[in-house]
Amino acid sequence: MLQTLWFCLVALVIATYVVLDGYDLGAGIIHLFVAHSDEERRQVLQSIGPFWDGNEVWLLAGGGTLYFAFPALYAASFSGFYLPLMIVLWLLMLRGTSIEFRSHVESPVWRPFWDAVFGGASALLAIFFGAALGNVVRGVPLDASGFFFLPLWTNFGVSGALGILDWYTVIIGVAAFATLMLHGALWIALKTEGPLEERCRRLALQTWWVVAALVVLITVLSFAVQPQLSASFSARPWGYIFPAAALLALVSVRLWTPRRTAASFLASSAFIATMLLSAAFGLYPYVLPSSLSSQFGLTISNAAAAGYGLRVGLWWFIPGVALAAGYFLFTYRRFAGKVRSAQEGY
Repeated sequence: MLQTLWFCLVALVIATYVVLDGYDLGAGIIHLFVAHSDEERRQVLQSIGPFWDGNEVWLLAGGGTLYFAFPALYAASFSGFYLPLMIVLWLLMLRGTSIEFRSHVESPVWRPFWDAVFGGASALLAIFFGAALGNVVRGVPLDASGFFFLPLWTNFGVSGALGILDWYTVIIGVAAFATLMLHGALWIALKTEGPLEERCRRLALQTWWVVAALVVLITVLSFAVQPQLSASFSARPWGYIFPAAALLALVSVRLWTPRRTAASFLASSAFIATMLLSAAFGLYPYVLPSSLSSQFGLTISNAAAAGYGLRVGLWWFIPGVALAAGYFLFTYRRFAGKVRSAQEGY
């Protein structure tokens, strides 16, 4: 029971991170295209400025929760995914640096350089996070020792000598890129006004069709690549509520984007969360499947910490998350509304 509870908590924390940090990643992806002047780029940065570093707290919370509740998964993942994790760390640092440094020097080269770094790092993070999800769904070559190592790529196949990047994980990465691009466009449309808002709204409507097509594609491919998904949904049909909710949320995004930006952004958030929860439900009880044999996969049983630790940790987790949630509610209420003309900062 405790192991299942912690599995759900980890899934919820990770989904929260992707929803919150996803919109500022999306803003970074599109800001070079939707913002046509330095003032509009400042507006984009002001729209995420009070939130972006706080959003990344949920990434730390997810990693900490994973380390505490499923130490075997944490150990295996951080050794097997060492190279991409270092790349992600550098991209996170470059992205934060670009936001803080762009206005420190008045130069025709300085600001465009950091704007390009911001956009490039945001785009690569979206793709790498999507590829990471694809690796978890596909499975990794875990053996009896409980460890594995993956090169960045091999033959781009989904069997045999696997790499982090193959045709399936790349497609998942592209789908994540498009989804966060849509999410970011809706956020900027929500937080700005005038021509910038209208350009973001149009971009969101155009991107929606790409996301919808990719959702169909990755759903079909995921069930083909990972048999555990079919087994989970067949054994617990009530779980279809998650993909059904994701479909409803995606349709709502399209219906509400032309006139109800706030509702559309919330629907986009619900879509991302329910898609991730659908994947978690489909993989349960595995936290990391093995591509070699199902008996080598890490599950909530063989990867979890001892029961006493899980019980004690729950008493620390609840107030910690409550404090973080309270801070976020205050911040989002304090900085609610549209950003105005940006003459200073960023």
